[in-house]
Amino acid sequence: MPQQTRRGYRQRVAHFTLKATLYGSWALGLFPFTYDSRTRQLTRSRWLLLYGLVLNLGLMWLSQLPEPEPHKEIKVEVYHRNPVVKQVEGLVEMISMVSTCVMHLRIFWKSKEMATILNELLLLKERHFHHRNLGHCHQFDNYVIQKFCTVLLEVASSLLIYYGVPDTNVVIAKAACVCLAQLGVLLGITHFHLAVIYIYRFVWTINGELLELANQQRRGQRVNTARIQLLLRLYSRLLELNSRLAAIYDIQVTLVMVTLMSANIMIAHVLIIFWNNKHRFSLLDIAMIFPQALIINFYDLWLSIAFCDLAERTGRQTSAILKLYNDGEQMDEELQRSLSDFALFCSHRRLRFRHCGLFYVNYEMGFRMIITNILYSVFLVQFDYMNLQYK
Repeated sequence: MPQQTRRGYRQRVAHFTLKATLYGSWALGLFPFTYDSRTRQLTRSRWLLLYGLVLNLGLMWLSQLPEPEPHKEIKVEVYHRNPVVKQVEGLVEMISMVSTCVMHLRIFWKSKEMATILNELLLLKERHFHHRNLGHCHQFDNYVIQKFCTVLLEVASSLLIYYGVPDTNVVIAKAACVCLAQLGVLLGITHFHLAVIYIYRFVWTINGELLELANQQRRGQRVNTARIQLLLRLYSRLLELNSRLAAIYDIQVTLVMVTLMSANIMIAHVLIIFWNNKHRFSLLDIAMIFPQALIINFYDLWLSIAFCDLAERTGRQTSAILKLYNDGEQMDEELQRSLSDFALFCSHRRLRFRHCGLFYVNYEMGFRMIITNILYSVFLVQFDYMNLQYK
């Protein structure tokens, strides 16, 4: 009973986070679609498109306005003694600005194709997956909740850095614009990850039904060949939708990953500077401001990779489940042909995410990215070694 209570609570929290993401995306003009309850389909709204484009470009412009005097004393001191920090921060801001512009322009440019993909996913869910009990797919709920919490933590981290640095002249309006612009980028990328986790849940459901049919065959019962063929068509359709979805978001996701990695390099470098000069800066400020930003950014980057890796691993499980049918005794020619077609399809088409034709997103690549992040930080420290210690 307690386990069922926790499961029900987790589902309610996941449902709440999905609704909060939807309404937040509508408020920021990031989801330019309206839902028609009669047809149960999404319709692209030109007014929402225009509203989102104007609002987010306006937030970007306001967030780039020059800060009023006096400037932050610590920032000026760090820039004066470490010109490399100023150059790296300028580079990170430029990458972040490019990522934000590309994000909103791609939302505007690809909105029609995105509506088609989402409507097909809604149609598949209504016709083929709605009758299945998906409540015990705890990975779906866990990842949805974690992603929502990560978005909140990223915004809170930015606010802490903005307000936490001592001797600063805080401009509330500009801080709000910066956080809303950041929230827009985070929610825009969240749409991709939510679509990935929905595709994962559909594939997970297909695997569950294939496993149920395999167990049915092993018990000596007859397997419905038409059901195997239907599952193959659904699986093929999901992989096609996944490829189209990845093609829409690959540039945005890649740029956001580059932004997170470059921000981690800059934060690590500044943290080392502050630590080496802790006699000049507050140790409490150093411990509270920079490590939390570094940890949250790494966690956000790793969670983005984990979404894609989870879907990829679930796709690989399909081939393993199909091999279980070889243990059964009752195998007519039509069933054998259907299983062979399914296995052949899985060997040639895999559920994978390749961004910009450069790299696959999975744990292996994520590990390489983190190692690269650390090596770049070490290189930057070595390059700027003489300026780390203030005299």
